[in-house]
This record gives sequence, C-alpha cells and structure tokens, in this order.
Amino acid sequence: MTDTPKPPAHIALYVDVLGADGTVDFLLEFGGAELYLTATPKSRNRLAQFVGTEKAIELAKVSERLPKRIPTAKPWIAAVLKSKGLPTAEIARKLHSSDVSVRSWLKKSGMGPALDQRQGMLPL
Repeated sequence: MTDTPKPPAHIALYVDVLGADGTVDFLLEFGGAELYLTATPKSRNRLAQFVGTEKAIELAKVSERLPKRIPTAKPWIAAVLKSKGLPTAEIARKLHSSDVSVRSWLKKSGMGPALDQRQGMLPL
C-alpha cells in the first residue's frame, strides 16, 4: 500500500503546507494543544526548528483558517502509518492508543480487515 489516505477537512491545510509525512510528524509533536503561529519566526521558535522557517511562515499565512487547537487526527494518522506498512501494534504505540482503537479506526477507514477475517473465522 503506497497511496496516502485522503486527509479529513480539518487537517487538509496542514497537508497542503507540510505534505502528508510532515503533517503526521507535526501532529504527533504538537497535536492536542494551542500553538502560536507567527509570520516572523525566530531561530529559537520551536515550530520553525521542527518544520523549518519557510513552512512555519506558510502555516502562519493560513493560520486564520486553521483550528485554534492543533488537532490530533489519530484515525487519519493510523491510516497513513498503515499505508506505509506499519503493524497495528506499532501504530498503537506511536499514537499512545490501544490496538483495539487502532483496529477500529482502520476498519472505519477501509484499511483494516473485518473482525472475522482477522481472527480467521468464517462469517455466519
């Protein structure tokens, strides 16, 4: 699987600026909290250090269209990581979530096996 899953609307702008892989890294680092985005980041700015000054400036330019709090987007991140071939247990560790949650997210996104297939059981 190499196709990156389509991002949900609330993170699409992040993907436009940072790319899918950059957005995954960004959300894992900053997701769940507010983040001040400035049009003139200094070298000590944590965001600029993480994504680079140019990307930090680009995010600041679209900041009025971004949510105030950085989303976690765990279901989408799980789908992206699965598309890269990571096993469910590793995805759960990266997202600090249970494997049960990850399987549920993947099933809803169409990337996970149905429960009866995963356990090797035949459907009734």
